[in-house]
Amino acid sequence: MKDKGKAISVLTLNTIAFTICFACWMMNGVLITYLVENRVFDWDKAQMGTLIGIPVLTGAVTRLPVGVLCDKYGGRIVFFLLMLLAAIPMYLVSHASTYTQFLLAGLGFGLTGASFAVGIAYTSVWFEKKWQGTALGVFGAGNAGAALTSVGAPWLLRWLTDNGTALEGWRTLPKIYAGMLVVMAVLFWAFTHTRKVDLGNRTTILARLQPLKHVQVWRFGLYYFFVFGGFVALAQWLIPYYVNAYTMSVAMAGMMAAIFSFPSGVIRALGGWMSDKWGARTVMYWVLGVSLVACLLLIVPRMIIQSPGQGIMADANGTVEVVTDQEVVVGGKSYRLKQKAEDEIIGFEEDGTFVLPTSTGWQEPVVKVGDQVQKKQLLARGITQIYFQANVWIFTFLAFVVGIAMGIGKAAVYKHIPDYFPRDVGVVGGIVGVLGGLGGFLCPIIFGYLLKATGLWTTSWMFFTVLVAACLVWMHLVIRRMLKKRAPGLTRQIEDTAGSELGSA
Repeated sequence: MKDKGKAISVLTLNTIAFTICFACWMMNGVLITYLVENRVFDWDKAQMGTLIGIPVLTGAVTRLPVGVLCDKYGGRIVFFLLMLLAAIPMYLVSHASTYTQFLLAGLGFGLTGASFAVGIAYTSVWFEKKWQGTALGVFGAGNAGAALTSVGAPWLLRWLTDNGTALEGWRTLPKIYAGMLVVMAVLFWAFTHTRKVDLGNRTTILARLQPLKHVQVWRFGLYYFFVFGGFVALAQWLIPYYVNAYTMSVAMAGMMAAIFSFPSGVIRALGGWMSDKWGARTVMYWVLGVSLVACLLLIVPRMIIQSPGQGIMADANGTVEVVTDQEVVVGGKSYRLKQKAEDEIIGFEEDGTFVLPTSTGWQEPVVKVGDQVQKKQLLARGITQIYFQANVWIFTFLAFVVGIAMGIGKAAVYKHIPDYFPRDVGVVGGIVGVLGGLGGFLCPIIFGYLLKATGLWTTSWMFFTVLVAACLVWMHLVIRRMLKKRAPGLTRQIEDTAGSELGSA
């Protein structure tokens, strides 16, 4: 690899800059929640959701134009200017006092989300094809910036506000973030080097946008809608999920959400290496397959179901003589009732760990003394209660698995791009990044509507199950079509062999 020292320097600064930009991009998720919880501002849920989501939207829609600029002018100058420009509205957040001012400032500093398109284009021009997956994976580990904000920003706010006694201290937080962007921009310019991709004859905007007519671009975008958009969405959604479904404090929920977001960001480097070694397509098969299984397991909600159970019927006609919690006596015959034992009472607040659904049952009399009953008439109804704890640690482990799969998948998706479009990494990476960023903006909205319609928090996992299945089916159909086109004889031979084996089985 030529200019190895420069390439490593660029990759290192790219990764650090992206980590800081990603942390800034996610700031509103913590800040807006903190301000509303402490009654600094009286915004409703819809306004909160908009303020949290608006930087994500800006970062998504600006990735394509920023990618085009990278192809034309080079990633170094674009990344440098992006950080300086984003620092201005980030600083202005500290002076915001109205909903509109917060909205406009969020629109501005959301530009930090476009840093991904810059970094992908700028990193790819410094590494040979066989190393691009690893390099892009290392760069993408900057997603861990989300975890840094979810864990670090609440601590900073507590310190800046003296544990809530001086709430106006929150205004220092965006100043710190703006300062980090400026310092990072200076360091970035000082220790990186200029290199641009060869555009050939494609000098006009329309010519450089030609790759967008290829279906592969949109297929990669759908993958990225899940692996990146889903990651961004869950990094914020899991906090209210834990608070509501598991009655945790916000601080504890933030720590649990970090178990999902931090490893998912860091593992991206491993995903790049795996894509180089085994191929991006193979890695994506595993990513989507594992995600599908985990999401299916996460669909089942915490629940207590009460259903009719086995009752007691009279063996003969008679008069009810005694009715207690323990028995019903009809015509001298005693019918013993199954009681609800205190140690069998189950609920979400009970101690213990239940991995599988647990059930208990009891019987309650439906007759009273003096009633005339007929043979086969119901004397006591049966009640069965089924309890599924959806244990929080098992839930967290499965969410962790999904996060790891997303982290590896993010690297695998972007490994495809320089393979298919080596001279258009900025443009293609930009549109794929746009679709991924839109996923981060749209998924929480979709989750909210599904939650409102059903009352089930696990509808988010239902949505992901459908999305992952669509990605998996589309990818499989494309691969089969490619195999038939490139090796029709081999395909027929495999199908004939499979058919004969099935016939002889």
